[in-house]
Amino acid sequence: MKRWAFLVAGLYLMILAALTVPVLWLAMGEQLSSDSPLREALGAFAEPGYWSWVAVMVLCQLALLSVPVRMASRRPVTRGALWPTVLVAGLMMGVLVMAAVLAIDEFVYRLEDTGDWLGWSGVATGLATWGIWAFVFGRAARTEAPRDLVTRQCRLLFRGSILELLIAVPTHIVARSRDYCCAGFMTFFGLTMGISVMLFAFGPALFFLFAERWRRLHPQQSDT
Repeated sequence: MKRWAFLVAGLYLMILAALTVPVLWLAMGEQLSSDSPLREALGAFAEPGYWSWVAVMVLCQLALLSVPVRMASRRPVTRGALWPTVLVAGLMMGVLVMAAVLAIDEFVYRLEDTGDWLGWSGVATGLATWGIWAFVFGRAARTEAPRDLVTRQCRLLFRGSILELLIAVPTHIVARSRDYCCAGFMTFFGLTMGISVMLFAFGPALFFLFAERWRRLHPQQSDT
């Protein structure tokens, strides 16, 4: 079943790549080069930072799928096997909160002449949220069945991404109307994270669909 996990992660990567230019173009619009906005948007694919972010998200998707893979392969899910899922789900919750805080910061303050404290406040809040949710999911892992735990994590991540987008979208609209350098950058980060985590939350459900379909089509073949 590992190959289905890689397929899901690969689809996630392709969706992120496919959405990059449209989202960048729609969100940043007039800040792109007036001569060739499409070329400037495509320039994101040449940035190492962009691919680092994509790599982290894809690796986190694989970590979230580790428990579903064990379950689909009928392997025992030990407490140690749950930790990657717990940590990654907590991390995604932390990312959502950090993105929301940064979007609100840009909505309230102009990013000029504020120093670095705004950015660090978002990072600190995100790290604290990561720890809190990792603890919550870790406690739940002791009492809930593995499938129930993964389902609960994905449901909370999806709801959290919706809430974060409800913050990021209006704050981005306001920030883009302002006339300072790089207006809307932090709120654009909020949009990016909200969309990415929303798609991220569908990974296990998609994996289970693939696995069940495979079993129906190949009932005599052993799981791999």
